[in-house]
Amino acid sequence: MVLTEIRWHGRGGQGVWTASNLLADAAISEGKYAQSFPAFGPERMGAPITAFTRISDEPIELHCEIYEPDVVVVLDPTLLSYIDVLGGLKLGGKVVLNFKGRNFEELAKILGSRLGNYRVYTVPATDIAVKVLGKGITNTAMLGALIKVTPIVNPETLYNVIMKRFRESVARRNIEVIRIAYREIEEVARDERA
Repeated sequence: MVLTEIRWHGRGGQGVWTASNLLADAAISEGKYAQSFPAFGPERMGAPITAFTRISDEPIELHCEIYEPDVVVVLDPTLLSYIDVLGGLKLGGKVVLNFKGRNFEELAKILGSRLGNYRVYTVPATDIAVKVLGKGITNTAMLGALIKVTPIVNPETLYNVIMKRFRESVARRNIEVIRIAYREIEEVARDERA
């Protein structure tokens, strides 16, 4: 069974669970099995939120939080300094960050030396969202980045899900955000001389 487990980190109001849910809906549209669920209590706007997505070619028997994800997606870079976003991430797993810059050493100072155990990708999601949407809601930018580095759903399928979920003007702007992030995501290279 090919099972991909993704953990999302963000803040209330940034669309963390919506991103997870849109991805799951796209996977189901392609005939895959998927789960999407949040983990939060009485949080308010701006409080840290975690969401989870499982996608598989076969029925999913697990019904719990994801403790050892294949991919971690971080919508809000301010979470990097005080939440262990790498906790439980499988060795060789992928980290997709809303982060300006491509400096591995700078990220390692924030996230620690174990960052070297993972493939790290960054995209300036906030800048993209503000430019296209007029506000820093980064969920669709991070979806675009994620499906580029982990092609678990076809972009066209995701666009169709978004067109069905939102009114046309909102959907089209979010699809543009996805396309830009898909193009701009880059792997952060380690400095081999260090």
